[in-house]
Amino acid sequence: MPDVDIIITSGEPAGIGPDIIASIDPSRFDARLVVIGDRQLLATRAQALGSIIEFVEYDKKKPAARNAIEIIHQPLTRPCLPGQLDVANAGYVLKLLERACTACLDGEFDAMVTAPVQKEVINRAGINFSGHTEYLAEICQVSKPVMLLVAAQLRVALVTTHLPLRSVADAISEQAITEVIEILDRDLRRRFAIQNPLIKVCGLNPHAGENGYLGREEIEIIIPTLDRLKRAGINLSGPFPADTLFTAHMLQDADAVVAMYHDQGLPVLKHVGFHNAVNTTLGLPIIRTSVDHGTALDLAGSKQARPDSLFAAIDSAILQARNQQANASAA
Repeated sequence: MPDVDIIITSGEPAGIGPDIIASIDPSRFDARLVVIGDRQLLATRAQALGSIIEFVEYDKKKPAARNAIEIIHQPLTRPCLPGQLDVANAGYVLKLLERACTACLDGEFDAMVTAPVQKEVINRAGINFSGHTEYLAEICQVSKPVMLLVAAQLRVALVTTHLPLRSVADAISEQAITEVIEILDRDLRRRFAIQNPLIKVCGLNPHAGENGYLGREEIEIIIPTLDRLKRAGINLSGPFPADTLFTAHMLQDADAVVAMYHDQGLPVLKHVGFHNAVNTTLGLPIIRTSVDHGTALDLAGSKQARPDSLFAAIDSAILQARNQQANASAA
């Protein structure tokens, strides 16, 4: 019997979430995998794609099904077709997240993995939604989640996430940097089993401000904050210009990089491993990983969607859950 239970949300029903779920071979993973979504949607999409996977109803009292995908049925509000968004199903998408997150908080599952959602259609339904990270943090009543992206050996955490570029500089503060680095340091130890992680930090401005000539955020905010955190025992270096930090020589001894904003760090990471990258949310009382791509509406139902990132997200969730269990046993 697997000792790790993972719940997987099927995401935007018109996107490729149901497609990539149909590619799961449960016997490949040393964990119990349970998918939450509309049973008919998932079975119909799998059949259309030529998948022979069987879907069975999840029963936590029974052993895991090793040759079938276990399903928690959450009915669609309205039937949907691949590639065709429907605001009526926005509430359905959020119910998947709420049920999965609550099941993890209650201890029924050790981690959750999320398929992609379409922010735009949720907002068009009149629901303020900026992303998985912020939404799950609200359910968990956590004020500061941290977005960590992982591709191969590269890990990138973000000080700011889904902000317009015009707003980024105003959001760089001692508190924001401190919270992200403290959470990152703690969860690298607890979830990734890295005993003394070395964290390298990007500056905000080109050339890390060039001694104030290209901006004073490094001098006035970032450097004093890093110095204080170093004195507190966190293994840090920086701030570095982002264009030189993201080179093989600079990254070879780094366990993680902290980027100041979304498009400072993530283009590099996605270049390194777009199809195998994983998004994981740190700072929550639960483990959550995700694919690192969007809903790809144009590929839904086409047999062209690649499941690699989903498989990597499942593997990461299992690894983090096992490390957390080991830490709990050792405590």
